[in-house]
Amino acid sequence: MASKSEINLSVVDQSPTRREGSAVDALNETVRLAQHAEALGYTRYWVSEHHNSNSFSGTSPEILIAQIAANTQTIRVGSGGVMLSHYSALKVAEQFSVLDSFHPNRIDLGIGRAPGSDRRTAAALTFPRPNMDVYNDFPQMVNDLLGFLNSTISPDNPLYGIRAQPSSKTTFPEIWLLGSSDFSAKLAAQLGLPFSFADFFGNTSDYGPKITQIYRDQFQPSQYLSEPKVHIGLQVFCAETEEKAKFIGSSRSINKILSLTGRAQEGLMPPEEATQINLSFQEKAYLEQSTQSFIEGDPIQVEDGILKSSERYETNEIGIVSNCYYFEDRLKSYELVSKIFHQTSVENVKIN
Repeated sequence: MASKSEINLSVVDQSPTRREGSAVDALNETVRLAQHAEALGYTRYWVSEHHNSNSFSGTSPEILIAQIAANTQTIRVGSGGVMLSHYSALKVAEQFSVLDSFHPNRIDLGIGRAPGSDRRTAAALTFPRPNMDVYNDFPQMVNDLLGFLNSTISPDNPLYGIRAQPSSKTTFPEIWLLGSSDFSAKLAAQLGLPFSFADFFGNTSDYGPKITQIYRDQFQPSQYLSEPKVHIGLQVFCAETEEKAKFIGSSRSINKILSLTGRAQEGLMPPEEATQINLSFQEKAYLEQSTQSFIEGDPIQVEDGILKSSERYETNEIGIVSNCYYFEDRLKSYELVSKIFHQTSVENVKIN
């Protein structure tokens, strides 16, 4: 079990939108939170990709990454992740090669295969082209992406001779495969890439450690890694008391159950309202099952929850997702988590 001082904290930000707020607010808060996280000693800041969403505003992680990296100094900035199946390996390679040229040794390229949207919206992202066969085509796309980034496209590849510009660089982004199933875990192991498991979904923790163990067992050393490297994303909310943490987290939890039952609203509702929502017995059971791995409470409870997750997944690479209505509550939660694990003093930390 990792000690507190060995925990390496990072942020996974979904750019949540509040009701009566706007996507512009959410995106600007993402940049402000990244500055705050850097000052607190978090080592990575990943932004997600969602489309046609009522709750999340980050549709273009590569653009958000550029803005965040330009407004921070040292924190690694990346995608959590880019949904490669919507695009082409060449285009993504060029986007992240440009980012790495401006910010060498600071850019992470997290790749996912989930749609990041509903099926109709996913189809719109590639329209009028036909939808790809993710299971058969995605591994080839990842291989091509790697080839473009490090100039190793083989002569028998029909893409041989095409270069992703800017080329002739000495560095390229750190590439991660993201997932919540054994498909991406096995692919990451085969390619010798680091793997990030999405425990923050709330209902994947029952099998998550088995997935990451499959990754470790099948891992093949590569030019990228000599041994397996696992990162886990956790849904965490920390406040001065357990009661306050659950109150603040109610906006996220109620939003989740409303989305799952087809009653999604525009943005997160205030906790003052979320705590007054009456759920049916079945909805309460469904919510409990779908949020079973959420960690929320006072600093002692959060410390215990994160350390137990670290032990279960056998990793000290911990990404924190904290969605709520009030931005000030998000800032405070990340401060408290940082203080728990001695990343830095939270005193006098200011953001623009």
